[in-house]
Amino acid sequence: MSRIRAAVVGGGIIGLAVGRELLSNLPGAEVILFEKESSLASHQTGHNSGVVHAGLYYEPGSLKARLCRRGVGLLESFAADKGVTFEKCGKIVVAQKSEELDRLKAIHQRAHTNGVPDLRMIDADQILDIEPHARGLAALHSPHTAIVDYAGIAEALASDIENSGGTVRLNREVTTIESRARQVSITTSDGVDNFDLVITCAGLHSDRVARGAGDSTFPKIVPFFGDYFLLAPEKASLVKGLIYPVPDPKYPFLGVHLTKRFDGAIMLGPNAFLSLGREAYGRWEYSVRDVADSIGFGGFWRFAMQNLPAAARESRTVLSTKSFVEEARKYVPEIAPSDVHRGPRGIRAQAMNSDGSLEDDFVISGTDRLLHVRNAPSPGATSSLAIAEYIVREALDRARLT
Repeated sequence: MSRIRAAVVGGGIIGLAVGRELLSNLPGAEVILFEKESSLASHQTGHNSGVVHAGLYYEPGSLKARLCRRGVGLLESFAADKGVTFEKCGKIVVAQKSEELDRLKAIHQRAHTNGVPDLRMIDADQILDIEPHARGLAALHSPHTAIVDYAGIAEALASDIENSGGTVRLNREVTTIESRARQVSITTSDGVDNFDLVITCAGLHSDRVARGAGDSTFPKIVPFFGDYFLLAPEKASLVKGLIYPVPDPKYPFLGVHLTKRFDGAIMLGPNAFLSLGREAYGRWEYSVRDVADSIGFGGFWRFAMQNLPAAARESRTVLSTKSFVEEARKYVPEIAPSDVHRGPRGIRAQAMNSDGSLEDDFVISGTDRLLHVRNAPSPGATSSLAIAEYIVREALDRARLT
């Protein structure tokens, strides 16, 4: 029997986890991972907040809920094994208004159903015991919510791939993918190569990669940027862990919150606004193709019209540092605009359906030998090792490979 050949497209945390999982399930197989950039984790993995989500918000029974809880345990063990920074700094979800209290209690119940450990509702005085500079009527405390160095996790996954006989090829953009009788051909700058199984994990370009390989048009990726500000080092003691707002169902995005980073820095943000490019990390960067792709999509305009109050709120934080900081000051009043400086920008691969609705859960599509990860929103990084288990099991079943 000939040696099984498998390929992964995408060098973010999910693609790397899938490559590692393939090698674990297919001893002796040849596994090649293609990444178009010169380094790994160049996009969403390397531009996120570093939070390891405990599973508070997700619909019980959903893929998000199941894979998040499984992923947390796998990620913590992997980080410990590889010596990657992982800290259970804890998180409080803070209610500022009485109308938020019922929503907070509903989150508590949902998180309990999802199996999140050691949760407790706390009052205003107890908030001060955990976050001495925070203010609120009440909060939900999740002591096991953590932070991690996701770029470090990505590098460790790549090392595992190579140590297990796999190959990571940087600067190799996949230009075409074509399914044949019993193989899938991939074209890169190296030429055409054939594989028994291909899994694409293309993040910000997942829709284009999938569509180019013959998959459906939707869900479509609409990029939203999120800016962060960094708290001055001398003010870092104002925040001990993670301070989050209670999600408002009127808004599609969470809003500004405060996050301790694995290196000790404190981040404020992110906001959320339509990005002028899928990789436009600079404030004045843009892509004509990406802008045309977003504004020419009817679903985006349907989404925008349904969310005008959210757009107004987010635009204020984009245009004004003071407005941005005011959102954070609702939770930690001692922070002043002079205490912050502009930090990194992340870009979210927001999957959107033709009617303008947001795709909330993980989405996987494809055929028997070609699978596409079409949507892996937060907690995608947290769940990455569990997502890889799920995808690889599905892929091997479809392709009837062992």
